[in-house]
Amino acid sequence: MKKDEFEKRVCPRCGKTYACAPALSREDNETLICPDCGTKEALASIGVDEDEQKQILDTIHRYTNGQ
Repeated sequence: MKKDEFEKRVCPRCGKTYACAPALSREDNETLICPDCGTKEALASIGVDEDEQKQILDTIHRYTNGQ
């Protein structure tokens, strides 16, 4: 496996399959979750509401080609 390739995983939080670097859940500091859920947890921890979280994730996906 190349350094920049990751095995496919299923996020236990949202059920989405992803093949990139996982995030560590802030809820238990043990569970690996998809980057989107990691971003949502981080944003929620500073009080960002769900609608704005979605807008932020949409912007991230737009400029990273969904990677």
